[in-house]
Amino acid sequence: MPTILLIDDEPQIRKFLRISLGSQQFDVLAAENGHRGIAMALEHQPDLIILDLGLPDMDGKHVLQKLVGEAPRSPVMVLSVRANEIEKVACLNMGAHDYVVKPFSVNELLARIRRTLALRSQLQASALSFDDGQLQIEEAQRRVTLAGEPVALTRKEWAVLLHLVQANGGLVTQSTLLQHIWGATHLDDTQYLRNVIQKLRQKLRDDAAHPRYLETEPGVGYRFVPGRQARDK
Repeated sequence: MPTILLIDDEPQIRKFLRISLGSQQFDVLAAENGHRGIAMALEHQPDLIILDLGLPDMDGKHVLQKLVGEAPRSPVMVLSVRANEIEKVACLNMGAHDYVVKPFSVNELLARIRRTLALRSQLQASALSFDDGQLQIEEAQRRVTLAGEPVALTRKEWAVLLHLVQANGGLVTQSTLLQHIWGATHLDDTQYLRNVIQKLRQKLRDDAAHPRYLETEPGVGYRFVPGRQARDK
């Protein structure tokens, strides 16, 4: 059963969607505010998040930003009374997968949910997989092993590593990583990123002076360089 997390402060909406989605074989979790919703998203990694923008404790767009940065495996569908184009475009640009205006048709909502979940399944089927004989990275399983031993990564470490590997050897700037993983309000917090890179190097047994995997372009960004030492030899 696909798991859907509903973040909405209206009890009647939560009850209505629990019944409607439950009857369609969805497992529905519910949170009544933004802080609880973020915590549940990180804990349960749901297949889909339905997010109301009018929350009592924090603005829904801030919640969206946190979810996109910290729970990127869970697509977010905004469900809101805010019907103006500016709100819709802003949320979609921030990473929302869809935007549904209240009041809504249940049949339309179900169709949009199924479409989003189908797209998620397609993306998972083509998820990144890397193996150089020493380091294995499996995006679909969110698994990293080194020399056959599992490597435990935090959410931020995993997100940074995945962004770098997906760049296929290209340079990823500090601002890009900070924007996508920490959010637009943290573009100057480069120390956060340096700390994560340092931890990744420790866990991957990498050497900053002679990198096998993580190479630094000082003041600019980072790139993933698999097998660099083997090629140099």
